[in-house]
Amino acid sequence: MPRYRSIQIQELAAQQVRFAPQSVRNKQILQAEAFLLSIDSEMKYVYGNICHEITGYRPEADEDSNVTGEDLAHDLRCFVEDLSDSLNVSAADLGEPVLTVQEISEQFNVSAKTVDRWRDRGLASRRLKVDGRKRVVIPKSTLDRFVAAHQKEIDRGRTFRQMSDSERQQIIIDARAMAATGLGLTEVSRQLGQKLGRATETVRYTLRDYDKSHPENAIFPKVAGQVSVEHQSLMFDLHAQGISIADLARRFGRSKPAVHGILAEVRIKRLKAVPIDYMDSDEYRMEGAEGIICGTAPDYDPQKGSLRVPSGLPAYLAELYKVPLLNKAQEQYYFRKMNFLKYQASELQKTLDVRRTAARVVKKMESLLEDANGVKNMLTRSNLRLVVSIAKRHMKPGVNFFELVSDGNMSLIRAIEKFDYARGNKFSTYASWAIMKNFARSVPAEHTRLDRFRTGFDEIFYDSEDGRGNAFAEELVNNSQRNALMEILEELNGRERKVISCRYGLGKGSEPETLEQVGNRLGVTKERVRQIEVRTLEKLRRIAQRKQVDIPGI
Repeated sequence: MPRYRSIQIQELAAQQVRFAPQSVRNKQILQAEAFLLSIDSEMKYVYGNICHEITGYRPEADEDSNVTGEDLAHDLRCFVEDLSDSLNVSAADLGEPVLTVQEISEQFNVSAKTVDRWRDRGLASRRLKVDGRKRVVIPKSTLDRFVAAHQKEIDRGRTFRQMSDSERQQIIIDARAMAATGLGLTEVSRQLGQKLGRATETVRYTLRDYDKSHPENAIFPKVAGQVSVEHQSLMFDLHAQGISIADLARRFGRSKPAVHGILAEVRIKRLKAVPIDYMDSDEYRMEGAEGIICGTAPDYDPQKGSLRVPSGLPAYLAELYKVPLLNKAQEQYYFRKMNFLKYQASELQKTLDVRRTAARVVKKMESLLEDANGVKNMLTRSNLRLVVSIAKRHMKPGVNFFELVSDGNMSLIRAIEKFDYARGNKFSTYASWAIMKNFARSVPAEHTRLDRFRTGFDEIFYDSEDGRGNAFAEELVNNSQRNALMEILEELNGRERKVISCRYGLGKGSEPETLEQVGNRLGVTKERVRQIEVRTLEKLRRIAQRKQVDIPGI
């Protein structure tokens, strides 16, 4: 690794060592040391200005190249050492006291590493003869100027204290107790660092060093072996449900980077296993195909817009009238676009590799599949009325109409996937034959199956009144009860609301959790979760009675 970080400063130092007179080099050393004390590590410096500060002249070339303040401080220190080394003078000839790195560390009660950090921050050092051999020393005047400019840093180094054995033992005891509650190494190090006034990395290093020296009694033992395929799949599903990376790392005993790697691997494997069927066409490979195929969609035909919804229809059938029908040009556009998106996803799928695939490729493929599925859903919604129309013609006594429609919808979805738009046919013609063929097979089969259980009283069953309640009315009641429950939950404190929401799956898209799962989430024991749950349910009953709200289960 090169000693200098800037090639220009390295070349300048070599040039001055070879050609500059001794008096000029002495002057440049003093100018470089003064310049070193004024450097801001966050700034960038133009090389032309750097050369002028040291030598008094500006170079003709490389005036616009920049050097960061941190790199400049490092290279100027090297510049001073190389020029002083080339002078070949002794410390006695300097005319002032000089100190070695070890003497400075003893004077300020800091380590030699701390002094080396000061040198990187601007404490210029020289190479002089001391007792007959070259050594790195710091003139006392240079040290005094640095101390005056960096008093806070010097004081912080003086007050630093080495960790005692008793303090180290207390860290280990506290860390073991915190790890038992489910906290990981990073969180334990952070909390103990704040408690003891230590750097987080210092505590982390102490715990890691203990675990390495005592593997049989380690606080954070390393998990041996690979994560099983089942656990990898479970980890991916839990993350999809909203479980954080930190919770997964603690639950499966892995580091956060390892969890990220496992999730990326499972993600790619699942994408590689996705079956992608599409109708191929030469136009997909034409130049500029994406701009043409995925361009602006044709407008809807005003004559085939949404119709007035007849009164008295069930909610499902009434909803179908809100979706406008597609004309032939729109059908061609959307079927071409759907198959083209699948074609692009299929081409990306061939390049997937668990070890080499970039995240942007995975995101691109997921986006293509999502867009293709969105077009497919739109085509399905636009043709649901066709299924209802055909299902009406196949109604028979004892056949449930909505079951027939559901069966026809499955045939419609398969027809959308298999329709070849390039032949120029209307999709409704192709889908009608597919749906009717399915009904011709499924309706007699269902009739045969029911014949095995048919009795002489079927007519009575068909004519009898359905005593079940209205599903829509029941849904309204459920919604009102849920709203009342959520209003009551607002009167609970944070922990009580969290326990009840997790235990009974009240969050959107969440499932009920066990006492142990809730305890791991909150960092308490499952017995403590049970006590909070019992107390909170009793509190909810009192609130419900006060508000005169009837909620089943409370």
